[in-house]
Order: sequence, then C-alpha cells, then structure tokens
Amino acid sequence: MTLTRRRLALSLAALPLAGPAFAQSALSAADRALIDRAAAYLQGLTEATARFVQTDSRGRTVNGTVFLKRPGKARFAYDAPSGLLVISDGNIVSVQDTRLKTFDQYPLGATPLSLFLAKTIRLDQGVNVTRVARMADGFQITARDGKKQTAGQIVLSFRDAPLALTGWSVTDAQGRATRVQLQGLTRAPGLAGNLFVLKDPRPKNPGRGKV
Repeated sequence: MTLTRRRLALSLAALPLAGPAFAQSALSAADRALIDRAAAYLQGLTEATARFVQTDSRGRTVNGTVFLKRPGKARFAYDAPSGLLVISDGNIVSVQDTRLKTFDQYPLGATPLSLFLAKTIRLDQGVNVTRVARMADGFQITARDGKKQTAGQIVLSFRDAPLALTGWSVTDAQGRATRVQLQGLTRAPGLAGNLFVLKDPRPKNPGRGKV
C-alpha cells in the first residue's frame, strides 16, 4: 500500500490519537453539557449506515458506504476503483487493499474508531476533551487520548435539531488532517453479522508454527 493510500485508510482505522494531557476542568458547564449530550447520543447509536466522503490533507476525495454496529463493529466500503475495505470486528481493525494486494491489522483500541464504537461511550474518562466549538447548526468536540505517546487529535462534528453525528477529522503527529463527512446517517437495525467479518486473504505459510 502506498503512503498516500495507507494514510487514507488509517484515518478511519489506525491513526493514533495522543498528546499531552489537557484538563477538562477548563471547560465550562455549558461545554460539559454538550459533551454529555454527544456521549448519550453516541451511546444510543447502536446500528446505523451512511454514505461518506473522505478528504485528505491535499484535498483529494474518495467516497464510500459505512455500516456501524456498536459495540465495536464497523465496515467502511470504499467505492470503486479504490479497492479499499476497512472492517472492525469488535477487537481488530483490518485494512484490505485489493488493488495493491495488501492486508494490515490493528487493535481497535489503538484507533479513532474506538472513541465511538466502545460499549460504553465516555468522553469524560480516558479522553482529554480540549475544546467544544459551537456553530450555527451544531457543534464540534476536539479530543486527544492522553494515554498514548504521539501527537494527534480527533474532532467529532454534530448537527443540532435533530442531534446527529455528521463526521470527524483526524490530525496526525505531522499535522496532516483527514476529514470524513457522513451523508444521510440513518439507524439500520438488523445489520447482518457477516458485514463485519474480513478474513486474511494472504496464503498461509505451510511452515508456520513448526520448530
């Protein structure tokens, strides 16, 4: 997988979020109320689907369809000719590129997806919320994971009336931002379990496991 395509996929799957700790006590009571509201909304978003548009730091875009099944499961199917497929099965995030014939896996807990795929959504524990920004039609929450050692952050965007997640932006340690915009996010009860299964397509080494 080329660096550009890898970064594109990892913005969904495995870009580490981290940085120095910021005290949440600096947030106002109104800020914390919005954070609590967003967490309650995400907690109730158990199964959903949407189209997405992903834009990298150079302005290049790709489209696709996302399926979410909390806790832990997600499927990002990129439109042709991308060849990218990102799946979280609840523990591992797998990134397959059929064009380049690559396959990578990462622990879900080391990815941005873990922020809103967790069994219990808590934006006040284990996450440093550094900013709450209000807009005409909604608000944004900027967060860092202080448990990791590399710089980066995620910005979750929400629309008001009715409350809905509209996307997120992930910034890596080099300051490169990748934005994901959700279009038509709707609840989708009864999503099939096989949507969130991706087997390693690489041939197994016949000598693996032998001494």
